[in-house]
Amino acid sequence: MSVFLLDAPTNLGLRPPEPDAVPGCYKAPGALRDHGLLERLGAVDAGVVVPPRYHGSWDGRTTRNLGAIADYSRRLAGRLSALLATEGFPLVLGGDCSILIGSLLAVGEGSEPRPGLVFVDGHSDFRHPGNTDVLQAAAGEDLAMACGLADPGLGLDRPLVDPADVVVLGVRDDDEHLAEIADLGMHVETCGNILRDGVERCTARALEHLETRGVRDAWIHIDVDVLDPEVLPAVDSPAPGGLDQQHFVDLLATLCSVPVARGLEITVFDPDLDPTGEHAADLVEMLVAGLAGAGLGRGGKVSDVSDRFVAGRAR
Repeated sequence: MSVFLLDAPTNLGLRPPEPDAVPGCYKAPGALRDHGLLERLGAVDAGVVVPPRYHGSWDGRTTRNLGAIADYSRRLAGRLSALLATEGFPLVLGGDCSILIGSLLAVGEGSEPRPGLVFVDGHSDFRHPGNTDVLQAAAGEDLAMACGLADPGLGLDRPLVDPADVVVLGVRDDDEHLAEIADLGMHVETCGNILRDGVERCTARALEHLETRGVRDAWIHIDVDVLDPEVLPAVDSPAPGGLDQQHFVDLLATLCSVPVARGLEITVFDPDLDPTGEHAADLVEMLVAGLAGAGLGRGGKVSDVSDRFVAGRAR
């Protein structure tokens, strides 16, 4: 199966990292391509969906850049829909987590029942008007938005997923919204679960939940802050206690190999926090190894990434 590489270099869903600066995650697709991701995967270049200008101003109450996010989500959905109509496997390179909205709009077109979601993230991203008086940035609200709990300014007329058709993997054990998302019917495997029980058991439980729910099409969202900062510190909100390289590769290989998987998005890597480029190189190694393990891209099955990291750094 061909991999289609589509760039979604938006930073609209993040707060400014400092006064008079913009979030650097819009550079992530370029940084990953600079380290040979397209060629290493043997992927088809599906181009780029150019985002609107980022504005750092904020009214102190509503989600930043919400109108621009709404517009961009629909344009991204249009481009992604065309790829989903083929026999290929789209890999969308973000950008921040707000790209989830456009991806689910595309996957949900003509899907009955609504699609499922595999949400791999160090955080639940479940801030919404029902649990806070102050909305901030969409990258901390994207899962809530997808479940129909968005700021009304986003303009969605229905939930994009049923919360009971969502599995959450890798969220830290102390996340403030764990109880709420579990009460809504989401299946949650925290990072602590994965580190204790292993990727195979945790993904088996998560995928069994989707099967029980009758999910036929699922989108995979991965925020790379699921990785431990010792492995990948170049993210907007690093949190200790995350996954290592092998966990990440095994998770990616397992999730992308199941028949319900329609595609994958990668978010929140920030090249501004990676001045030497070493973390971009490492992330490319993990992506290539994980997709190879799923039978995608040029490589064969990879069970141990250590040699790949050594080789990748030597190039």
